[in-house]
Amino acid sequence: MKLGLTFGAALVASVSWASLAAAQTELSMWYHGAGNEVEANILNGIVADFNASQSDWTVVVESFPQESYNDSVVAAALAGNLPDIIDVDGPVMPNWAWSGYLQPLTIDESIIEGFLPGPKGYWDGQLYSIGLWDAAVALVTRQSTLDALGLRTPTLDQPWTGDEFMAALDAAKASGNYEYPLDLGMAWTGEWYPYAFSPFLQSFGGDIVDRSTYLTAEGALNGDAALAFGEWWQTLFTEGYAPGTSQDPADRDTGFIDGKYAFSWNGNWAALGALNAHDDTLFLPAPDFGNGPKIGAASWQFGVSSASEHPEGASAFIEFALQDKYLAAFSDGIGLIPPTTTSAAMTENYGPDGAMAVFYDLTKAQALVRPVTPGYVVGAKVFEKALADIANGADVADTLDAAVDEINTDIERNGGYGH
Repeated sequence: MKLGLTFGAALVASVSWASLAAAQTELSMWYHGAGNEVEANILNGIVADFNASQSDWTVVVESFPQESYNDSVVAAALAGNLPDIIDVDGPVMPNWAWSGYLQPLTIDESIIEGFLPGPKGYWDGQLYSIGLWDAAVALVTRQSTLDALGLRTPTLDQPWTGDEFMAALDAAKASGNYEYPLDLGMAWTGEWYPYAFSPFLQSFGGDIVDRSTYLTAEGALNGDAALAFGEWWQTLFTEGYAPGTSQDPADRDTGFIDGKYAFSWNGNWAALGALNAHDDTLFLPAPDFGNGPKIGAASWQFGVSSASEHPEGASAFIEFALQDKYLAAFSDGIGLIPPTTTSAAMTENYGPDGAMAVFYDLTKAQALVRPVTPGYVVGAKVFEKALADIANGADVADTLDAAVDEINTDIERNGGYGH
């Protein structure tokens, strides 16, 4: 009799769980991190927790390689096959929102009041996406290098000026101890160029596009400030301060650790490797070329596709994922910056005494998002080509003028992108 009751109870439980599963509406989600096992495990854990936390929705994830992800989304949008939840790179989001791929989020925005600015994806006054982390770049060096070269250690309050930065490179060059004074990561291409290098232009006083209207690049990318930036940029390569576009990718990965470079312009995702190799590694703020020190902001974020028939469910998952414990898990797992002080305090590296806490401070003090415009996706590629050409010896003024023409033609062709 007891056995019969137990079996009966189990049967009822089985039927109940089956009914629950049947009642849950499936939400499809696309993610850019295929091949990253650590990242995938964290995301799958969040999805499992969400699916088990309520009876209305079940999220199913499909991952893509990052290199082909954007093209896959665009192709799906054209074919009418978008998933419910989309992973989107922050600076690309305005284009996808303007193109009709995304709809505004319906999360409780009080939840993100304490977030760093970079992970908040606003376009046209509405929140379209939100990120679970941010990323920052710093000038990486060693205390022993600064001491040997007799250099002042810059701080957030007193970063190096442009002149001090060049004097530091000159000192490293004169020492004869390095293949190059500076590693800029020229072996990397694509989004690295606007993310890592346009802040230098912005510190000079220029930009990829005029942000006051977003209707032209004239004056921003080819004015006096931009020309001064372009001449300085070219000098880094013609005068032997940094390896150019033919840099060996292996040197980008390990050159600083191996002592080939005195300084490296690199992100927090590479910080642990440098710290593990040299216990006197320092992460310095960006130099100030006259208009304040700048670094890039915004990374990958979650949004809801315009094709979703269940935006309330998709938004519910995104809101669920914003819990501090998940923000901290991503930071510990992949090294990126937690977007809140409370989540940072829960992490191994970004708490008050963490080895990488400086990156959180750098983001708060120096970060500037890339131009918030649908036209960014074209402007970024034009900017990348212009900087590569200038690094390889092209005339600065002619190259920047041509870049402006190309960007302006695209803006005009697209009716100003809604600005």
